[in-house]
Amino acid sequence: HVPATYTILNFPVDNIESAVKALKQKGVVFEHYDYTDKDDIARNMGPLIAWFKDPAGNILSVIEEKRE
Repeated sequence: HVPATYTILNFPVDNIESAVKALKQKGVVFEHYDYTDKDDIARNMGPLIAWFKDPAGNILSVIEEKRE
């Protein structure tokens, strides 16, 4: 198996801060990039998004899109 090098699945959430915190408490390790903040959330690229890997190494994310 070769893991995907791009996001293969986005999980929409109502509140990204709460979702990231809850997942971290369960042991999920989020990816940290130059453009993510101290909470591992990208805030200046469109919708709020945070990435993590599944056990096979594929990239997944939680994403908060503003609803109007």
